[in-house]
Amino acid sequence: MRAALTEAAAARATGDVPIGAVVLGPDRRILARGRNVREADGDPTGHAEVVALRAAAREVGEWRLSGCTLVVTLEPCTMCAGAAVLARVDRIVFAAWDEKGGAVGSLWDVVRDRRLNHRPEVVTGVMAAESARLLEEFFAEQR
Repeated sequence: MRAALTEAAAARATGDVPIGAVVLGPDRRILARGRNVREADGDPTGHAEVVALRAAAREVGEWRLSGCTLVVTLEPCTMCAGAAVLARVDRIVFAAWDEKGGAVGSLWDVVRDRRLNHRPEVVTGVMAAESARLLEEFFAEQR
């Protein structure tokens, strides 16, 4: 999670919401890193999770990320939760809950929907205070 928080902090430099992600391989080695780049790249899909999942797929040479763990500083939205399911990650670990747009248990629960063919394990609350603090500082500056 510390690596994901480092990515989140770097997103602030481009005016992006400070959300960071890493993908760990089956051996727990960091395969890929990502941070929000929506503002930096003008890309509506430039969420930290999508950036990290794309980079991890390039690293392993295929889209299936079986055995991998997605670690992210904020509960994934519907797009990112769906991407994690489609990438077949084994586990999603996130820090802070997103009561307004989260799709891994708060507002929606995409990853546990029995109609889907893959359901990753979910671990929550890892370094949640640190992640929430980054987000609170960012949005306080925006006001």
